[in-house]
Amino acid sequence: MITLTDKAVAAVKTALSAASEPADGFRIMVEAGGCSGFKYSLGLESVPREGDAIVETDGIKLFVDADSQPHVAGMAVDFITGLESSGFVFDNPSARQKCSCGKSFG
Repeated sequence: MITLTDKAVAAVKTALSAASEPADGFRIMVEAGGCSGFKYSLGLESVPREGDAIVETDGIKLFVDADSQPHVAGMAVDFITGLESSGFVFDNPSARQKCSCGKSFG
């Protein structure tokens, strides 16, 4: 369903270890909005919700709700660091178009 690069795994592990409240995993959701129609929403999560797909990668539980699953099938998530910006980037084969910021798609 979703793959995480080594850099994305390291970023999630860092976020989990630095969290102010205990978290067991990382949630990726697709919501209406953004420049192109849909946007990604990310966050730390303690427990799965009903209907979640749970993908385990390198000791990380990745939670994806039922509505988001069709939008992220086959997606790869990376984490980049740069002078001007750092963050998660998405290579989503389901996206027909994406905005220049890379955070939303259609």
